[in-house]
Amino acid sequence: MATLEIQGLSKSFGATRVLRQIDLSVSDKEMLVIVGASGCGKSTLLRLVAGLETPTEGRICIGGRDVTALDPSERDIAMVFQNYALYPHMSVFDNMAYGLRIRGLARGEISRKVEEAAALLGLEALLARKPRQLSGGQRQRVAMGRAIVRDPKLFLFDEPLSNLDAKLRVQMRAEIRKLQRRLGVTSLYVTHDQVEAMTLGDRLLILHEGRPAQLATPMDVFERPADTYVAGFVGSPTMNFLPGRLVNEGRAVQLEAGPLIPLQRRHAGDEVTLGIRPEHLTLGGEGLTLTVDLVEPLGSETLVHGRVVGHDADTVVVKVSGAVRLDETVTVAVEAESAHIFDAATGQRIDPAV
Repeated sequence: MATLEIQGLSKSFGATRVLRQIDLSVSDKEMLVIVGASGCGKSTLLRLVAGLETPTEGRICIGGRDVTALDPSERDIAMVFQNYALYPHMSVFDNMAYGLRIRGLARGEISRKVEEAAALLGLEALLARKPRQLSGGQRQRVAMGRAIVRDPKLFLFDEPLSNLDAKLRVQMRAEIRKLQRRLGVTSLYVTHDQVEAMTLGDRLLILHEGRPAQLATPMDVFERPADTYVAGFVGSPTMNFLPGRLVNEGRAVQLEAGPLIPLQRRHAGDEVTLGIRPEHLTLGGEGLTLTVDLVEPLGSETLVHGRVVGHDADTVVVKVSGAVRLDETVTVAVEAESAHIFDAATGQRIDPAV
């Protein structure tokens, strides 16, 4: 069983507190993706688990063993970095074999492990090459192969795809997920890319200013965001937010921009923020009136950006199918069944009242 338990983990650099009281449990064979904006503490959390940083407070247990005070070499982990961290003077074979030689494995055992990993990653024909002779995707495969041969209890990925172009990033994303499932290794994966997070993770940990904003499955995060930060972070384009107040005993939202939005179920509260994703707005019908600022044709869909007439501070993005031709002013209807309600003061989600 390769589980990960984190209890009360905090990290400060001088007077700057980067992580605050993180409690986390990762199951055997699970892929947990840590995501958040730059500076939220996600890479620091990974480095603490790896043993590259020392926690200010808290405990880290891997496979039921307290590793908080252990060196990285004693934690039975393998880490894949965004810059590959390959030895330029060594061949692909030697890069993958280096850690096994340090551990004193027999030559035959080293060759078997490297060749098995190379076959798994499609590197058999590249074993004699140097890193400078490889593409970015091939170098990343070598870095993954170096991790695989160690048979670790825990894989740690630190934004491994950030240096790749968009097409190769999509390809490698799929390969990493298939590989992790095939090997069944418990994994932590750090990224700032929400698409990577949604497609790779069994669960997502969204960090905000050093604290967990939400820990849930990707679809739970998308469909039931815990607060306006999560709602605005997950989804592309980002969720639209409009100020209003609950009326009709909590069964409707009266927007400051004018329209009354009926709700499927009653909510408790007063001043609220209504969140609605761009794909849940429809051009035409009764609702908001927008002054169109920008139209972005993307082929199969079009993004329409506009400002609410009479409330220029309220901006809205609408996602529609195909190409459209628009006037300077359009009306937009809100799919009320897809609306999210948040407390205006705290930003916390307000679920329907029982």
